[in-house]
Amino acid sequence: MIRLSRLGLGAFSAVVLAGAPTARAADPDKLLPADAEFAFSFNVNQVLESEIVKKYALEQIKQALQGNDAQKFMKELGLDPLKDIEKVVIGGSGKDQTDVKFLVIVHGKFDPDKLYKAAEAQTKKDGDHFSLVKDGKDVMFKYQPDTGNPMYGTVVDESTVVLGVDKKSISTALATAGESKKPAVSKDLSALITKMDDKASVWVAWVAKGKLDNLKIPPGAGGPNLPAQLAKLDTVSAVVRVTADVTAEITFGMKDADAADEMGKTIEDGLMQIKGLLPFLTAQNPQMKPLAEAAKTLKSTVKDKGVVVSAKLTGSAIGQMLNPKGGD
Repeated sequence: MIRLSRLGLGAFSAVVLAGAPTARAADPDKLLPADAEFAFSFNVNQVLESEIVKKYALEQIKQALQGNDAQKFMKELGLDPLKDIEKVVIGGSGKDQTDVKFLVIVHGKFDPDKLYKAAEAQTKKDGDHFSLVKDGKDVMFKYQPDTGNPMYGTVVDESTVVLGVDKKSISTALATAGESKKPAVSKDLSALITKMDDKASVWVAWVAKGKLDNLKIPPGAGGPNLPAQLAKLDTVSAVVRVTADVTAEITFGMKDADAADEMGKTIEDGLMQIKGLLPFLTAQNPQMKPLAEAAKTLKSTVKDKGVVVSAKLTGSAIGQMLNPKGGD
């Protein structure tokens, strides 16, 4: 574990940023629910344009979308997912893992008329699962699975589609879209989102304070101090960048610097255990070698009140996993 001094951290940041693409602070999506405790962003355009996806996955994705059923459905929707979907944002909240409310916001280029017609056609084909419902003046599409809660969705405009677990979330999103107000998310979540890189492939921001106090941890997992350390966890954020390689960085925001030091030691011990198991895993399963190489890059750093865990998976390792015989 490494603790960087303020001066050292400043010098380190200057060197890194000098050779890295300029990051752009993300803004909270206007349609995020006001009570959202977490937000997730998937930059579809950026990932599809990345070197790794073009080299290893783009053709497979195209082939999957060219299947008769998929192609027909996309045509009915007037949608080309490889060109028309730009970004997916999810925001939500919940008392625990069994009580999660969320709203999915899809940004891109859409044809509202075709989407509505396709929805109406689906209600006639499968009325047991699909229906058009109204909530006041708002019209939305409802999907009821055989088990579990229903899902609702509608078109906001030519650039936005929303999906949610209740009618209220959809109606609220429609009302918010027509207003000129700033996003209504909490100050804590908004501040965390603005620290994210809007150009990243994926980012996650979660205000975790108080959410893990009653988490049941298996005996021996993480050590005896882990429950107390989790009680001092305020935020969790993650950034994934997909380019020629895949890099990931997870930040645990703690209550104070002392809590960060304690959590940093726990995480460092966990990483050492993982690395110690690598020789045994690769000996039993040679196909695990690329992941083992990525695990070797795992490192943790304490920065002020945060613990940052980072890792890198190279493009060649991804090539070996997708094509073990042919390698890269």
